[in-house]
Amino acid sequence: MSKQDTRFFDVFGVVIGLLVVGAIALFALARIVASHTQDRQVLSEAAYRKDVATRIAPPAQVVLAGQANSVQQVAVAGQDNSAPAAKAEATAAAAGSAAAAGMPKTGTELFEQSCNACHGQGIAGAPKAGDKAAWAPRIAQGTAMLYEHALKGFTGKTGMMPPKGGRMDAPDDLVKQAVDHMLEMAR
Repeated sequence: MSKQDTRFFDVFGVVIGLLVVGAIALFALARIVASHTQDRQVLSEAAYRKDVATRIAPPAQVVLAGQANSVQQVAVAGQDNSAPAAKAEATAAAAGSAAAAGMPKTGTELFEQSCNACHGQGIAGAPKAGDKAAWAPRIAQGTAMLYEHALKGFTGKTGMMPPKGGRMDAPDDLVKQAVDHMLEMAR
């Protein structure tokens, strides 16, 4: 190797080294600036907090037959544990307003919100919505029996159905409309 080649490689190595060091310095500077502005801004935005709370909230509440489910355990922001009576009233009010706000208007809406969770995939032995073969023996039992199973719950050979499909706040007429909707899908 000649002296010029050695000098070229030395200069080239120094230039590449300076570029790498400069890139690392710019990256570090960007991280420092972002940590002082972006992270604090994102964490302080109320909409961001609400979106995160919505994403991590449980998709449904399970209620069990024979147990006191009238007052669900709803976390109320800003309440302390020192006043259980006030907390129970606030919890009941929050549960009531949440149930009223989210209550479907038709049987089809109730099916989409609640029933479809099991009847859409056949979970827990539930006959899939629209599966004529699976619904035929149930339809043969009569609509009154289907209404009773939907309202009071049912445990059979192939699976179980919780009362009102776990949606205990739904009125009986709305549950019957949801059953009628599934029957129409199976015909």
